[in-house]
Amino acid sequence: MTKITRRTFSGGLGAAAAFGALSLPGCSTLTPSSAKVVVVGGGFGGATAARYIKRFDAGISVVLIEPSKSFVTCPFSNTVIGGLNSIDYITHGYGALRSMGIDVVHDRVSDIDSAGKSVTLSGGAKIAFERCIVSPGIDFRWDAIEGLDESIAQTMPHAWQAGPQTLLLKRQLEAMPDGGVFVISPPGNPFRCPPGPGERISLVANYFKQAKPRSKIVVLDPKPTFSKQGLFQEGWAKLYPGMIDYRNIDNDGAVARVDVGEMALVTDFSGEKVKGNVVNLIPPQKAGKIAQDTGLADNTGWCPVDQQTFESTLQPGVHVIGDASVASPMPKSGFAASTQAKVCAAAVVGLLRGEAPGTPKFVNTCYSLVAADYGISVAMVYGYEDGKIVKIEGSGGLSPSGAPAAYRNKEANYARGWYESISNDIWG
Repeated sequence: MTKITRRTFSGGLGAAAAFGALSLPGCSTLTPSSAKVVVVGGGFGGATAARYIKRFDAGISVVLIEPSKSFVTCPFSNTVIGGLNSIDYITHGYGALRSMGIDVVHDRVSDIDSAGKSVTLSGGAKIAFERCIVSPGIDFRWDAIEGLDESIAQTMPHAWQAGPQTLLLKRQLEAMPDGGVFVISPPGNPFRCPPGPGERISLVANYFKQAKPRSKIVVLDPKPTFSKQGLFQEGWAKLYPGMIDYRNIDNDGAVARVDVGEMALVTDFSGEKVKGNVVNLIPPQKAGKIAQDTGLADNTGWCPVDQQTFESTLQPGVHVIGDASVASPMPKSGFAASTQAKVCAAAVVGLLRGEAPGTPKFVNTCYSLVAADYGISVAMVYGYEDGKIVKIEGSGGLSPSGAPAAYRNKEANYARGWYESISNDIWG
């Protein structure tokens, strides 16, 4: 028998939720051999969808289109910034997907024609589909703050799309003098990974504590509260007393203007110019560019979907999953994207067979590290009622406050186990 631990439970939880809620298709001959699904985007949502369509029915032709030859995850990128892991730890290739018979194409999609059922690649080539799944991630609202534009990210990195930006922010922190100031400004809701800024603040503080103990962190947050706030602030008081100056919207935390020349963020209420040796401005967000360009996003900047199948309500035959989709009350997280992808994959296979979609369930678990040996988490299970995703009353939970060090250490180990399990499930 396989021993079920919290680690293995967490790793398989998303699959179990999606599987248990749907009448899943097996590898039968019901699907025509010519059926083709094109998946756009090779991250948590897209790569999971491609893999699970093949698992549900190996006879379906699956094409995964992703510009990058490897995928660098935002989950655990804060451990790279904080010096706990190398960039290789969060970088994954597509060899395992190819070995399943998925055609992985490294190119950029320039157009999606839902009526003509084809995608166009950057060079003009077209790929036909019967169903298309789009997982475009996020893009930034560069016009949302005065003085902000895309070029500023080379001086004030956002590091909210992992890869070169992750390493740039890491290098800037390493070059910062002891006694310097790190200024971080998270975005307003909704945005990718709500607990991510809290974890970044924590792991930068952990790095400063060891390498630059006289340094300070100033947080300018335009929101009244943030995800897991009580647990993060409990950890900050215990591990990093006096290091973190957190300001929310009620304490002049909203940024009105960017002054890149002075490495400063100007606050909205008082006009204070908050200067830093390193400034991490995370811009407000919207669905990825391809969603904007092809009519999948509405005037909110996000993509409305049928929350049972994730088929776009604007472009029939095209499904949108992950951060770009409107799937509230689910957060925009890697685990949520993967769970949605499994539900969507099962629905797509069923639709190709002419079958009605089942009633899905979803799950999200989010671990955060406050230090290498100090973890916290939140989890929730979601159902589907009256055409909407809903929280299941009494499910999920939050790490307890006041827990002993041994408990926090276990949560940190669970976090690493979760990351390795979900990465293996998606990219092999």
